[in-house]
Amino acid sequence: MDVLAARQELIASNISNIDTPGYRTMDLDFQGEFQGLLDGEGAPGIPLEVGGLRINNDGNDVNMDRELRLLAENSIRFSAASSLASGQIALIKSAIDNLQG
Repeated sequence: MDVLAARQELIASNISNIDTPGYRTMDLDFQGEFQGLLDGEGAPGIPLEVGGLRINNDGNDVNMDRELRLLAENSIRFSAASSLASGQIALIKSAIDNLQG
């Protein structure tokens, strides 16, 4: 969920800078970050500049359609992660309740 929260902040930053001249879209390598967390590497890494996007006349390359799509994808992933975490917590709580009595 840390990676998803960090990515959410980056997407929001990209959207808020859509009119900032020279601003370049930033993102996290979601798969790489997720694998890093599974391998015990800790907190999300450094944001990377996204390549291959069309650059506007002012040097800005934020694409609102792309950002809104990523926002929706991130929201779905966060909901799934929250549901999984809630299920794990309920399972642990049930085990504790069974031990107590």
